[in-house]
Amino acid sequence: MIRFDNVTKVYRTEGHRRTILERVSFSLKPGVSYGFLGINGAGKSTTLRLLAGTEMPTKGRVIRNRRVSWPLGFAGGFHPMMSGRDNVIFVARIYGEDPRRVLDYVEDFSELGSYLDVPIRTYSSGMSSRLAFGRSMAIPFECYLIAEVTSVGDARFSRRCEEAFSARRANADVIMVSHSMDVLRAWCQQGIVLINGRAIVYESIDDAIEVYRRLNA
Repeated sequence: MIRFDNVTKVYRTEGHRRTILERVSFSLKPGVSYGFLGINGAGKSTTLRLLAGTEMPTKGRVIRNRRVSWPLGFAGGFHPMMSGRDNVIFVARIYGEDPRRVLDYVEDFSELGSYLDVPIRTYSSGMSSRLAFGRSMAIPFECYLIAEVTSVGDARFSRRCEEAFSARRANADVIMVSHSMDVLRAWCQQGIVLINGRAIVYESIDDAIEVYRRLNA
């Protein structure tokens, strides 16, 4: 289970204080995939970063007793001065995976060839996306975070990504932020609507979508 326990998240910039979440508590059950909804600025991306552990709450706790991914395809975790190969090995060691196995998978999946041995800062956005998605698929997680379903590379490579992730989903849950209601319905069973610093859990993704649509009316 993943649990938000009385979580508050506040950003302070140039003397301004903005509360994104205020004393929020909810639980995400294993075996269920969730979609997060809310108007722009409601805190969807912030909540995803809190779930991933890339940001910490201002107050409260995020409790995870499952292996949760970084946001799928996330390229921000690369060190720009290190090569693609060294970045992959570094992450594999952090997660206790066999670096050789992970590297072999990423090398085959990303199709970057000799570019794996040059610094990430020289990569195009497409190359970074290929490496990021390959790295995401090389390390198995019990729960995958998805900021938005996007295509990676050309049509052939996008199909490879879809096939690889479909295989992962057979044994994993999804927590998703998306602006597409059709995608949320296809991927998620339950929904969480973020509004005015609160998080309201709905047992049906359709109910969550209906509330979200009323908020945007």
